[in-house]
Amino acid sequence: MRIGPFLAVPPIVLGIAAAAWLIGNAPGPAQVDATAAGLSVRVETVAQQTIRPASSVWGNLRAAETWVAVAEVQGEVIWRHPDLEQGRMIPAGTEVLRIDPADYELALGQAEADLAALRAERGQIEIEAANTSRILELERARLALSEADLQRTRTLVSQGTVPQTRADEAERATLLARRTVTELENTLSLVPSREQRLDAQIARTESAADRARRSLDRTTLTAPFDLRVTEVAIELFQSVNPGQIVIRGDGLDAVEVVAHLPIDAFRRLIPGLPEGVELQDAMREGPADSIDVAVSPIADPGQIWSGRVTRVEGALDARARTVPVVVTIADPYESADPPNRLPLVPNMQVRIALTGAPLLEVVTVPEAALHGGIVLVADADDRLELRQVTPGFAQDGRIVIAQGLVPGERVVIDAIAPAIPGLSLSPVEVAR
Repeated sequence: MRIGPFLAVPPIVLGIAAAAWLIGNAPGPAQVDATAAGLSVRVETVAQQTIRPASSVWGNLRAAETWVAVAEVQGEVIWRHPDLEQGRMIPAGTEVLRIDPADYELALGQAEADLAALRAERGQIEIEAANTSRILELERARLALSEADLQRTRTLVSQGTVPQTRADEAERATLLARRTVTELENTLSLVPSREQRLDAQIARTESAADRARRSLDRTTLTAPFDLRVTEVAIELFQSVNPGQIVIRGDGLDAVEVVAHLPIDAFRRLIPGLPEGVELQDAMREGPADSIDVAVSPIADPGQIWSGRVTRVEGALDARARTVPVVVTIADPYESADPPNRLPLVPNMQVRIALTGAPLLEVVTVPEAALHGGIVLVADADDRLELRQVTPGFAQDGRIVIAQGLVPGERVVIDAIAPAIPGLSLSPVEVAR
């Protein structure tokens, strides 16, 4: 039997031919226009704001006023105040200690007696001078009469009316009168020197009396201000010597603490301090009144006390090179209610928060947005830009940018690796 021409072709060849025909006549893949999605990042819009530079440090409290009572006289303690014990509070003007005043009372009595005697002698000299002056007037009158009588006698002797012996007697009487007048004048001339000597003795005795009075006043010790006694180094009936410390006490009106601030932080707290102004000049002019201070004990941060910067100590800290700013807190015992509210006492450790004058219209970015002086910015076309900026100081997780950013620009908060300029972004705005 004969087989047709189509039946002679193998089936595999027919399969290959069919597949080729289908592939050649199949439609091409659909063309879809699409743009690759940008990198999703968080951004923050730059805006100007007002901030107050702040700095926090720690320190130990100390009394603003301290009384160190030093004995200025020698003697035995004969009386001591019942409250003169360590830790007790004593009001201002309270007599706390008395030293035996007997020796100084005797010295004062002797000086006053000597002074009375010298003043009496001074009065006697004045009376003697007055009496001598009156006698001198009489003797001068007698001398004038004697000289007139001598002149008449000499005239009569020259006329031969009286003998020469009469003239000699008249001359003898005149010379005696002259001698008396001279002696009285000499006596009066010595009165000023006698008075000066007595005045010097009176002045010296008055000084001795004043010294005795001062020593007598120093036999009692009085509290100069409200204080808490911290040390008593003397006992009743114990002898003390001049220069010996007997009592120490801390004032109750105020306490202070030294806040050691870095130089840059201190400069930021002073408003309007121009660049180039030396720190010594700022310290000489005194701290700014616009610095607010809050003090809280480390043991109880919930207690807040208001303080003020009163002065800056005269030199930088030798080791840390910091500025020693002295903060004073008034009424450290105000509203004290231990253990709920403790008073501020010396040696208590506290935290000092200082806030300076407001800085207006400054630009800040999160610390995470700054990469070694570079800030990533999303431009108007949502493309990445690497912006060189000038950073300032950091505070509360943000950094002040002095130059390089303007309000309205968008700063990328997230880190991008690698950060390629022109990279397509998909910004997501976050609230500040």
